[in-house]
Amino acid sequence: MKSSQADAAVLDGPPFKTESRTMSAASPFKSEFLRTLEARGYIHQITHPEELDAAAASGVITAYVGFDATASSLHVGNLISIMMLRRLQQAGHKPIVLVGGGTTKVGDPSGKDESRKMLTEEGIQANIASIKRAFEKFLTFGDGPTDAVLVDNDEWLSKLGYIQFLREYGSHFTVNRMLTFDSVKLRLEREQPLTFLEFNYMLMQATDFLELNRVKGCTLQMGGSDQWGNILNGVELIRRVDQKPAFGLTTPLLTTASGAKMGKTAAGAVWLNADVLSPYDYWQFWRNTEDADVGRFLKLFTDLPLDKIAELEALEGAQINEAKKVLADEATRMAHGEEEARKARDAAEKAFEQGALSADLPTFEVPAADLEAGIVLAALFADAGLAGSRGEARRLAQGGGLKVNDKAEADANRVITSADLAEGVVKLAAGKKKIVLVKPV
Repeated sequence: MKSSQADAAVLDGPPFKTESRTMSAASPFKSEFLRTLEARGYIHQITHPEELDAAAASGVITAYVGFDATASSLHVGNLISIMMLRRLQQAGHKPIVLVGGGTTKVGDPSGKDESRKMLTEEGIQANIASIKRAFEKFLTFGDGPTDAVLVDNDEWLSKLGYIQFLREYGSHFTVNRMLTFDSVKLRLEREQPLTFLEFNYMLMQATDFLELNRVKGCTLQMGGSDQWGNILNGVELIRRVDQKPAFGLTTPLLTTASGAKMGKTAAGAVWLNADVLSPYDYWQFWRNTEDADVGRFLKLFTDLPLDKIAELEALEGAQINEAKKVLADEATRMAHGEEEARKARDAAEKAFEQGALSADLPTFEVPAADLEAGIVLAALFADAGLAGSRGEARRLAQGGGLKVNDKAEADANRVITSADLAEGVVKLAAGKKKIVLVKPV
């Protein structure tokens, strides 16, 4: 990886034309790819829109999204980027999934008030092996011209010596400009430490784009709006060092209609891997979508045609629940398969509409001896993931939203024992849509 110009321009000052876009009835885009992204609400910011549109309309483009391996599973917050790669492939272009075996060792400071926990090499590789499974549900991998490929940036980043990295890439960036990016500026404004290790992250991400451009012919990097500064660095590096076309595109940072961060619940993140979050809980997450978000999420997270989505979006009153079930079915089918989606819906209907137990409901196992001795209900709710804390469980109980074996329980300090077993389990419910069966083992 050598720079083609020893005296290439430093990345500083205003880069080039960028554009923010919202959905419009008559898209000016000619390419199927950008028309689809705009119609479904994926585009927040885009560099060189006319040039990118022309490239996508005239031939196959290659694009990538990067995913650091900070956990054993990706979550719903990552899903919009995965869906953009899916739209890219559906439009006849080639997706690259970049897993950050190298950048995970540093940690992306974007949107964080503190440094990420440092992972071991073994931990990072175990996470990569685990998150790979999620991509295979959404993309077609192979050797064809539009088949997806997966690459690990540790392949090139780990081979760079520190002095080589500074000479080859550090010389193209100014600290002045790096301090203006939100990932740095917000941390400093909040007087939170930003390590020199993290400060290097944006250089490493720009290097990724340059490497993929040179080796894979990749011309487009996509990601969430919090990655805009990092993406711009890569676009500029390619254009100024190698004088080649390069583009960036970001999605809106999603929040729900009530302002909550998309993909977060009281019990934590909504994970994509079934071994971390059951297909039933995944289905329930989508079923619990706020009314005002149904149409938007159908566009972003399902393959349903826009005219069908318009019909579902127009439903009112109690009928909107049918649209939510369609959203839950489609999203779960995509992530976990047809059979798991069907089982999740059947289990929900039995539990909530018929009041019956189902083997497909999520279970929480507790030692039989602990249940025999007794467990405080608030602690059991929190441990089972039905509440984010014991305090939240108590508030649920006060509001009438906590049930044991289908009966409202106002006392969150009540002790649950083996005497509460019914058909071998204790059925706990938070509100109308979250159920866990407590099972002694």
